[in-house]
Parts: sequence; C-alpha cells; structure tokens
Amino acid sequence: MTFHMTIVLGVDACRSGWVGVELHDGRFAAAHVGSALAGLLQAVPASAAIGVDMPLGLVDSGWRQADVEAKKFLGPRRSSLFLTPPRAAFAEETHAAASGRCRELSGLGISIQAWGLKAKLLEANALREAGSCRLWEVHPETSFTAMGLAPGDGSKKSWRGQRARLRLLLDKGIDLPDDPGPAGDVPTDDLLDAAAAAWTASRIATGAAKSLPDPPQINERGQYIAIWY
Repeated sequence: MTFHMTIVLGVDACRSGWVGVELHDGRFAAAHVGSALAGLLQAVPASAAIGVDMPLGLVDSGWRQADVEAKKFLGPRRSSLFLTPPRAAFAEETHAAASGRCRELSGLGISIQAWGLKAKLLEANALREAGSCRLWEVHPETSFTAMGLAPGDGSKKSWRGQRARLRLLLDKGIDLPDDPGPAGDVPTDDLLDAAAAAWTASRIATGAAKSLPDPPQINERGQYIAIWY
C-alpha cells in the first residue's frame, strides 16, 4: 500500500520579505524565509496548497465581498483586516493619489496600512495570475478565530496574545520548535501568522476549509476571490 504525504505551506509577509511554515500531514516540518515570494515557494515545490496572507484578486470598483464578510466573522477583531482598494488605486504612485482614486471607485479612501501592502500585493497577484503556483488567500486572524481565539486573548503582538495563539496551534497539532532556524529572526507574530496560514492550507488540501464569501466572489476578470479558513 502506498501512502501519500500532504505537504502544504503557509506564508506571511514580514519586514525582510516573506516567512513560511511548512507542514507535513498537518505537523510542523520546517520554516523558511525569503526576500522574494517566488523564491520562498520554490523551497517547497511539492506543496498541495499554499496559503498566503495577502489579498488575491482585485475588483474594478467597490469593495471585495471577502473583506466585508471576513470583518463580520472577526467581530471584535475586525480592525485587523484592511479593506482592499479597487485595482486602479494600486496603479497610482502616491498614497494621496491612490486614496483619491479609491474614493472615486468605492466611496472611501485607502488606509496607509493598506497602501503599505502595495509591493507585496502586486508580487503575490503576479504569481497567481501567471499560474506558476497555486496560491490561496488566507487571513491569519480569521484562521485563529476559527481555531477558537477568544476576544480577550490579546493582540498578536502581546505576550498574552502570542501564548494564546501558540496554544491554539499546538491544539491543532502544530508544534513550533524553539529554534525554527532563520525564521526565528523574524517578528514572532509573523511566524505565528505563517503557521496559521499553514493550518488553513492544510484544511484546503484536505477539503475541510471554508471560504468567505461562500461561494467565492468572481471579479470582472473571472478570478475567484475569497478568504479561506
């Protein structure tokens, strides 16, 4: 009898580029870091699913249903998710210009936090559109909420919040090591977010994941848009 191992990767953006957590059959296998997303993905070529904490798929106007639904799902943690501006806003060169364009297309401006995602957002979407790898959009706080993170568990940057997230991951079978190698140099919350993304990627690979919205939205280019958990 032949057994096939399910290999997945969860990825989060960090200051130095990207950090990834690799799971084999839902268990921690390795952590990876890379300055470019494409290079990081090449470190785990056999991934059945890759969950990445970055908006994948944009709309021409208005807001993505995925963001609206995820904010409802997050409840008290809704501020952890930034609304993704329409596609044209990311063609602008400055935050002021992008915010003005966003206001024309959606009725609201663009937050400085959302604008700060521009380079990595375009990097991830270019890979997805090229079809060179299979990427699924995740949002770690949504994943942690699905695991059972409580409103009083603290923010992901606090000691209490990080301990709560570690406990939830361990409860799901993901035991992050004391020394994850080079990934240990990235901020702790980014590594935890990558692990949560990997948990969702594992659920995607096994058919257990759910999406916001359900079914996924289809944008003007025929792309599916959903946040998975």
